[in-house]
Amino acid sequence: MFHEYRDEISKLKQQNAHFEKIFNEHNELDQKITNAENGIEPLGNLEIETLKKQKLLLKDQVYAMIMEYKKSN
Repeated sequence: MFHEYRDEISKLKQQNAHFEKIFNEHNELDQKITNAENGIEPLGNLEIETLKKQKLLLKDQVYAMIMEYKKSN
């Protein structure tokens, strides 16, 4: 996610515990969704859609924090 901001993400993860938390939550949701879609984790379609929405919300928050960091640095 956001490979073009790799440096900013690395710095934010070191400096901002909240950023690190939501970044990690996003990655965990991504893995859970992948596992469900591949039949590894049994989840229904509604559960998967809910997880995707949560993941998108976290992605939006991560992006906003990256943009704020870029403005201030």
